[in-house]
Amino acid sequence: MALLFAIVLILVATAMSLPAVIRIGGIFTEDQKDSPSELAFKYAIYRINKDKSLLPNTSLVYDIEYVPKDDSFRTSKKACKQLSRSVQGIFGPSDPLLGAHIQSICEALDVPHLEARVDFEPTFKEFSINLYPAQDHLNKAFKDLMSFLNWTRVAIIYEEDYGLFKLQDLVKSPPSSRTEMYIRQAGPSSYRQVLREVRHKEIYKIIVDTDPAHMQQFFRAILQLQMNDYRYHYMFTTFDIETFDLEDFKYNSVNMTAFRLVDLEEPKVVDVLRHMEGFHPIGPAILNRSGVIQAEPALVYDSVQVFAHGLEALDRSHILTPANLSCEKEEPWDDGLSLYNYINAAGIHGLTGRIEFNEGKRNNFKLDLLKLKKEELVKVGEWKPGSGVNVTDVGAFYETSATNITLVVMTREEKPYVMVKEDKNLTGNARFEGFCIDLLKWIAGQVGFQYAIRLVPDHMYGVYDPETKEWNGIVRELMEKRADLAVASMTINYARESVIDFTKPFMNLGIGILFKPTDETLLLHEPPRRRDMALRTSRLHARQLHPLRDGPIQPLRVEQSAPLSGRERRRGKPIQCQQQFLVHYRNFPETGQRTQPQGFRTHALATLLLHESTCCRDLALHAGRLRNGFVNHMDRGEIFTLRMGRARAMSELQMSSTGGGLRHQGGHVSALEPESEDIPLPRTVNDFTLANSFWFTVGTLMQQGSDLNPKATSTRIVGGIWWFFTLIIISSYTANLAAFLTVERMITPIENAADLAEQTEISYGTLEGGSTMTFFRDSKIGIYQKMWRFMESKRPTVFVSTYEEGVKRVLEGDYAFLMESTMLDYAVQRDCNLTQIGGLLDSKGYGIATPKGSPWRDKISLAILELQEKGVIQILYDKWWKNTGDVCNRDEKSKESKANALGVENIGGVFVVLLCGLALAILVAILEFCWNSKKNAQSDRSACVSETESLLRPRGDHVHTEHRDDASAKCRKLVRCR
Repeated sequence: MALLFAIVLILVATAMSLPAVIRIGGIFTEDQKDSPSELAFKYAIYRINKDKSLLPNTSLVYDIEYVPKDDSFRTSKKACKQLSRSVQGIFGPSDPLLGAHIQSICEALDVPHLEARVDFEPTFKEFSINLYPAQDHLNKAFKDLMSFLNWTRVAIIYEEDYGLFKLQDLVKSPPSSRTEMYIRQAGPSSYRQVLREVRHKEIYKIIVDTDPAHMQQFFRAILQLQMNDYRYHYMFTTFDIETFDLEDFKYNSVNMTAFRLVDLEEPKVVDVLRHMEGFHPIGPAILNRSGVIQAEPALVYDSVQVFAHGLEALDRSHILTPANLSCEKEEPWDDGLSLYNYINAAGIHGLTGRIEFNEGKRNNFKLDLLKLKKEELVKVGEWKPGSGVNVTDVGAFYETSATNITLVVMTREEKPYVMVKEDKNLTGNARFEGFCIDLLKWIAGQVGFQYAIRLVPDHMYGVYDPETKEWNGIVRELMEKRADLAVASMTINYARESVIDFTKPFMNLGIGILFKPTDETLLLHEPPRRRDMALRTSRLHARQLHPLRDGPIQPLRVEQSAPLSGRERRRGKPIQCQQQFLVHYRNFPETGQRTQPQGFRTHALATLLLHESTCCRDLALHAGRLRNGFVNHMDRGEIFTLRMGRARAMSELQMSSTGGGLRHQGGHVSALEPESEDIPLPRTVNDFTLANSFWFTVGTLMQQGSDLNPKATSTRIVGGIWWFFTLIIISSYTANLAAFLTVERMITPIENAADLAEQTEISYGTLEGGSTMTFFRDSKIGIYQKMWRFMESKRPTVFVSTYEEGVKRVLEGDYAFLMESTMLDYAVQRDCNLTQIGGLLDSKGYGIATPKGSPWRDKISLAILELQEKGVIQILYDKWWKNTGDVCNRDEKSKESKANALGVENIGGVFVVLLCGLALAILVAILEFCWNSKKNAQSDRSACVSETESLLRPRGDHVHTEHRDDASAKCRKLVRCR
């Protein structure tokens, strides 16, 4: 029985561990009397007492005191009075300075102190429970958002004296080392003045920390100064932006951003606010007209809930004994530490989200990111202490629904993409022209926006510096939101894509090698001695050939094709060689000339000199026989040397009309002229048998003499036509062969990137600060790494600041420029001295750049795809690459230099001439035969028919044409005898 009684006493004692009534104190400033915060405090106590699920046997009673806002002494006295009335906890005040005094009293007496205010001190405070997020967490949230938005030039406007102290961490440790801060204190009377200063400094990113009671006046100042367009972005430190009237800012694209603690979409929050609104008259006074609760009343409500949960946890294991405390005695409350520990360990879901504490400071909370979008504030992300900012609606920061919006377009001057016109009277966008400018016009018309073009200040596209960890150029301008678009020859790569966005590429390209083949590369295959001699001679010859430059040297002039004397026929081969030499020399222009009216290619001449070695040898031997009497004892080198000397004399030669070969304007200078008429010549006898006729034909075709001299008119016509035929055929073949050999011999010392990497005589470099430089710097391929080490260590530097400088260095020689293929194509199209070596080293594209998350990207991408399908981009490419009027005739030259095989259509005419000549010769032969037959018949008094038969009857195997008349007479006498 005694045991049962003891158990009952224990159960009763356990069930009745909390007093029936627990007093809690509330301290509010006088201006907070009947404020939403005080009413929320009272309503929270009412809900706990009414619910009974949390403290079924205990009722909470509030003890409220009002204190002056600037009187800490009276505030301390009020708190001591409450403690003497056995309060188990004190709430408030919200003023930071007054709250610090109350906290010191509670700490001395071991009484839990619950707060919902900004706390500047990050150090641990015993017996202090603060539901307001720690300021270091809030500063971190602001910095994370600034980093996401790439703010580097910011103005901070604060109102309270402690405002700068509150944001000191943000000022001392900005999100980036390049961030500029402009800090000003302003009140209702100075809002416009400070905002005017901010506008004058062209600062468009503003952090606002003003009293919520004065926020509407701040909004009015913004409207008055017209600082409410899309360029301005305001970040508010208050959690109550939803409670303000933003009607005047919903239709002008101004950016307004803030965090909130109360998630109005949370079902539990909606339920609490619904019950609160139905509790008259207190409930509606707590909420605003839209049914939204401010952050401070919500925090006060949650603080009472946390205190009640602490009491509920204490009730399970501890007996709470209230005590009347005195500030004079400074005797702490025995149960105060236990109650504080239970409150500190509480974890609940309140109006302000998840509530947990670590040493009295709130952690593991969530802040909703709000953005004024279109006609309302919307949640676009959230921030948590551990994970930072998470933006779920990036497009909300780039509102594009406003009409007549003007975008800032950043670009860089680069031919032919963007060029500044020479007319200095032009202003605005009219100053620029080029491929990108035309493309921008098309896109703006497709998407629907206006634009203002600006040149990037540092003339850089944008490259990341690993040492400073910063970007430069256009990329930095976009990151800092100083531009909305970047339209230029800007390459899409991984590094840039990580900090900015790109549209679909409007042009595909790769890295190519621009090089100028040196003239000496034409003869690299020849022995050094012969190559050098040929080059020197051909250069001299090119300078001396001025009289022949005014018009083409035609190989078919009458004086060149005139019949030659016997002595000249024996020298027919050297004369033909010289004629071909002049023809080939004239037909090779100097590389790089667009119209080639008078150009000469000295190294094509040198090539021909070398490949006419057989002809030159015969010419030299013939001249030697005539002058010195030597014959075949000269070696090839000596013959070549003599031939070079003869070639120099040819610079001023002109073709003579006398049939005598080559003369120096009437002067006798060529070894081709007969120097003496006394040289005995063997008499040739025409013996036109079948074998000799074939020998005559083949010898003429091979440009050789046959010692057969036709005398009859018909045979001379046949021979002349045949010589004309062989002249055209051999000349055409020789010209085509020379062109083929010249094309085949145009080699360069380098053929690809591997050749560049394996040699050091030819320097090579890239555009400094461009994507090509980044490609080699970050490449993991061995060849490209080797090339980067060479470029990085080469002195003087091989990097250039502009493409024009790189092309200039290539033209100077011994330099290869690694550049993007589109720019390479542009340079090659305008200078025929330049060429591309090898293929492309990579594959990439040009795109239009936008800030991260810009909604313009998708719209512009669609416009680019549409322009590509319609062929507009190709038309623009042809306009600026091929139809500008300064393009060299590379296409025609390449076609001429292919040295295609000769076809019937090329030489068919000469066969027609040959057939016509043969027909004419047959006709003349018939007429001649008939004439001679008639003449002989009259002299012999015989019939013409019998004379004709007699002439047609063969008389022997060998008939000498020069004794034909005597033979005919003998035949006639023989016939008479018979």
